[in-house]
Amino acid sequence: MAVMFTTIVFKDDMKNATGLRVPAEAVAALGKGKRPPVTVSLNGYTYRSTVAAYGDSFALPLAAEHREAAGVKAGDEVEVTIELDTEPRTVTLPNDLAAALEARPGARTAFDALSYSQRKEHVRQVETAKAQETRERRIAAIVAKLGG
Repeated sequence: MAVMFTTIVFKDDMKNATGLRVPAEAVAALGKGKRPPVTVSLNGYTYRSTVAAYGDSFALPLAAEHREAAGVKAGDEVEVTIELDTEPRTVTLPNDLAAALEARPGARTAFDALSYSQRKEHVRQVETAKAQETRERRIAAIVAKLGG
């Protein structure tokens, strides 16, 4: 079931972070608790996220990549559609990260036990490295952390 609402893109005063306030009744209408996984659609662009609960208020993060793709900025009024995201949350590992995790006993099992967000962040760190040295250093750090 899709739930639509209008909101303003807000910006955190302390960080370069933006988000979308979600009405409590929209979260309740989804029927999956206070932190449901959702697909978020605005301005013809859709991304996957999870509703964040802050006491009795709710919000969705709106990362720079999503703002850019949707063509929105802080202060814009936007029409948002959210739907429960029932698809599995999988992360595709770069070959070099996968090989490094397999080479260290227990590292791949530890990686697979992480939350979707944590797995996605590790992959993002590897994939955004501009230099091969940086990529290798980041992979080594991830494996060291997970392999004990």
